[in-house]
Amino acid sequence: MTDKEKNSGRYAYDGLDRIIHEKARLGIMTSLLANRDGLLFNDLKSLCSLTDGNLSRHIQHLQEEGLLEVWKGFKNKRPQTLCRLTDEGRERFIVYLSELEKVVKDASITQIQEKSLGKRPINPDEGWIPA
Repeated sequence: MTDKEKNSGRYAYDGLDRIIHEKARLGIMTSLLANRDGLLFNDLKSLCSLTDGNLSRHIQHLQEEGLLEVWKGFKNKRPQTLCRLTDEGRERFIVYLSELEKVVKDASITQIQEKSLGKRPINPDEGWIPA
C-alpha cells in the first residue's frame, strides 16, 4: 500500500454524525448522556440555553432519528415532558465522541510536529497571491 493510499481520506472523519454535530443537538445529547434517567424539558432548555421552540424542533429531529425518546406525564396537575437517550442514541453518540477524539488528536499531533520541526505557514510574500 502506497503512502497516498494509506492517507486517502485521512481527515474525512466519516464518523462525525451530521444529526449530532449541530451545536444545539450536541449540547442536548451531552446533557442526556450525563443524565442517564433523562431530563425534564425545562431543565434541558436551561442547560442548553435554548428557547422552547428551538429545543422542541431539535428534540423532534433526534427523536425521528431514534436517538432519544420523549415521555409525557403530569406532576401536581402540570404537564411534564421527559427526554432521554435511547440505547441506539447512546451508542451512536459514543461512536461520534470517539471520532471527535480522533479530530482532537490529529490537531494536537499536527501542532506538536509543527513546533518540533519548526514548520511555519506559507508566507504570502513569497509569490502567493489571493485568489
